[in-house]
Amino acid sequence: MNKIKKRLLYCLGVIVLAYLLMLIPDSDKAGGSAATNKAFVWDKDILWSQLEDNFKIAKLENKSKIDSNIQALFLSGEKLVDKIKLPGIAATDTSFTLLLNNFFSLAPLIAAQPQQRDSFIRFYNKIRREVKLQSQHWKINDVVVRNSLYQLLYGMRAAEEEVLLQTASVPFDAAIMVTDGASATPAATLFGITVHSGDLLVSRGGAEVSALISRGNDYPANFSHVALIYVNEKENAFLIEAHIEKGVAVSSLAQYIKDKKLRCMVLRPRADLLQLQQDKMLPQKAAKLAYDEALSRHIPYDFKMNFYDSTAMFCSEVASYAYRKNGIDLWQGVSTISSPGVVDWLNAFGVENFVTQMPGDLEYDPQLSVIAEYRDPETLLKDHIDNAVMDVLLEQADKGKQIKYNHWQLPFVRMVKGWCMVKNYFGKPAIIPEGMSATRALKNQYFVAMYQALKTKAVVKIDQFKKDNHYLPPYWQMINLAREAATEQ
Repeated sequence: MNKIKKRLLYCLGVIVLAYLLMLIPDSDKAGGSAATNKAFVWDKDILWSQLEDNFKIAKLENKSKIDSNIQALFLSGEKLVDKIKLPGIAATDTSFTLLLNNFFSLAPLIAAQPQQRDSFIRFYNKIRREVKLQSQHWKINDVVVRNSLYQLLYGMRAAEEEVLLQTASVPFDAAIMVTDGASATPAATLFGITVHSGDLLVSRGGAEVSALISRGNDYPANFSHVALIYVNEKENAFLIEAHIEKGVAVSSLAQYIKDKKLRCMVLRPRADLLQLQQDKMLPQKAAKLAYDEALSRHIPYDFKMNFYDSTAMFCSEVASYAYRKNGIDLWQGVSTISSPGVVDWLNAFGVENFVTQMPGDLEYDPQLSVIAEYRDPETLLKDHIDNAVMDVLLEQADKGKQIKYNHWQLPFVRMVKGWCMVKNYFGKPAIIPEGMSATRALKNQYFVAMYQALKTKAVVKIDQFKKDNHYLPPYWQMINLAREAATEQ
């Protein structure tokens, strides 16, 4: 009996010692430093408040009077569109500012009188096409130019989506065509949109980290992921994309659609690019290269976000690598992350490169045309709420809020990580992704819980606002409501 007790005590001692050893913190701090740029700030709260007041007034106004005001704004807007078509017009030309203000003025009136919503969307796409065409001649990495381009493309989408949300009782098409960009490569259909081999699909996932990726940028965006489409000669379509869970992989259209998407945009290299004039099948060759690479070797996910090293790849890198190998350098507008709080949080997940290629910035590359945009009416509101919650959390990050973890759980998660490493060795995805340590997995758990806690309270306030005011809070109000919720935590 004494021998049994001694053995039990010995085993217990070994377990306690192993547990204590596994409690030792690892050196999990990633390297790298913030970019030296300055994050873009709208600083237009007075304007947003005025536009909301205009919306409330327009809801009560005589319909014929509002229609008259709408027509006057459309007329003046069309004249401004003619001005921005002039060859060689600069990004700083006042016509762009006037056109953006015109568009902002139209939005609350259209939201109050949705009968002209389709005309508003067509007007939006006309401006977007012209801005993209003119941007070919601009120095995209110039801060003034980049700010102007961002305000135009992002600002107009924000205004258009406020209209869509305020008039959601009137159904709208999820897929909106923007430009009929020519392509010689094989085609397929996705979300009701004709896509071609070599097209780039930027999208927004529903996970909490997707919100962090899309908003944690010097130019906060609507997109968190990039996939490259490949269509073979038999017109079978595949998506090549990097997933945190399994690295670079090939999926079918059905698998891509099944993977939750809040929104998607189709981008295509312009047919008039010199490289495409010399070889119309260049996008097909780039897509085939990515497809072959994904099938021929295991490419783990690149948490460091280093697009110069192709041994591991993050989602943007899949596209940029394939096109760079075929003579086109994507992301002419380089992505920068300068906010100390954002850098600290991304660092907690292993990111080391803060001059990189963020998914949302691909939209501003002048080499690409915006072909179409897909927004699920049922999830567009969720996208806005997610963004507002994340924007407030990132404000807290800049004030010093840290991503923590439960230190006492570390030994157990390390054992789980050991099993995950075995699965990874045999080519199987695991609950803790390859390249993510046990500590970072716990930090991710803390991050998700923190995000969900704030979102839950923010949604209650958003619902109450709608009940009290009889309209959905616009985005700037969602941020205010999320801030209020944050102070109550």
